[in-house]
Amino acid sequence: MISLHKKLWIPGPTEVKDDVLEQQSNKLFGHRSNDFTLLYNSVLDQLREFFKTEQHITVITASGTLFMDISGRNLIRPGKKALCLVNGSFSDRMYKTLVNCGVEAEKVDIEWGKAPKPEHIKEKLDQSEFDVVTVCQNETSTGVKVDLKAFGDLLKNYPETLLVVDAVSSLGGDLILPDEMGTDLIFASTQKCFALPPGLAVGIVSQKALDRTKEVPNRGSYTDLNAIFAYFEKKRQTPSTPNISLLFAFDYKLKQMLKEGAKNISARLTELRDYTHKWALDHGFGLFAEEGYSSVTVSTIANKLEKDVGALNKALGEKGFVIANGYGKLKNQTFRIGHMGDHTLDDLKELLAAIEEIWEL
Repeated sequence: MISLHKKLWIPGPTEVKDDVLEQQSNKLFGHRSNDFTLLYNSVLDQLREFFKTEQHITVITASGTLFMDISGRNLIRPGKKALCLVNGSFSDRMYKTLVNCGVEAEKVDIEWGKAPKPEHIKEKLDQSEFDVVTVCQNETSTGVKVDLKAFGDLLKNYPETLLVVDAVSSLGGDLILPDEMGTDLIFASTQKCFALPPGLAVGIVSQKALDRTKEVPNRGSYTDLNAIFAYFEKKRQTPSTPNISLLFAFDYKLKQMLKEGAKNISARLTELRDYTHKWALDHGFGLFAEEGYSSVTVSTIANKLEKDVGALNKALGEKGFVIANGYGKLKNQTFRIGHMGDHTLDDLKELLAAIEEIWEL
């Protein structure tokens, strides 16, 4: 039996408002109809406006992880290599996915809690040619964000190297402008900062990346980026059956996001991040992320007081909340509070008050 709802303060999925959920109850129509064309193109137009981008955009019925496979099967030419910055569990997932796609990938290991920086790869780029550099913009296992523009500026000097970015837990929350930051493929999932249910993945693709796909054989079917955009240019639709119900919700939610504005959303979430950090330090905890590189959408708090995070979550559940334990090897050493989507400062204060009461802080 499913338990009563707990307000989600985890790094995703995040809370979805009732009015957004209700959009999924709209009556369906055929995905080859003009009605679908209008709906899908409305979503794409709003995404383009929100991210101020001239790049290609697609929305695929999948989790964001699909774009890791797309990267491996579309962007690395035969005999070429990928360079993967790994500073946590999800950046490591990208590396492993490329290897599983048969790609030769070189991993640059960075201490968990530290941020990847251009100096970590400059020498390697000078010594060898790579088709892609991969980076996780917002590593939810550690609460570390990356300065994307610094990487985009670096790669201007290496025109054959594409910048591939996992922004699953930050796109739509942190202020990310793909054109200004020089990304070639940046992707995300709807259940994080877009505050929708899981099931859709957003990809923003440069022309240079799309041109690269033509040089790569065996791109698969569902993962063929060239075929996805070729079909869109011809039909203004998706080549495979889409989740129309979620697209109704996405179209509706994007209208709300555009009304608030990307800068205002980022400012609101930054305020939540800063308040969470101050609360943690004031109560004797620590911050796991390197100073100056803390995620806007998830705080990873060092459990210096050695509190029982599992017991906390059980007690929080009785009060209608849930947070996240540390991820993987960081379990109980840290705990994580996801503050993305539609959360407000008043919501956060309610959560933190509940933690204080349980832990008697």
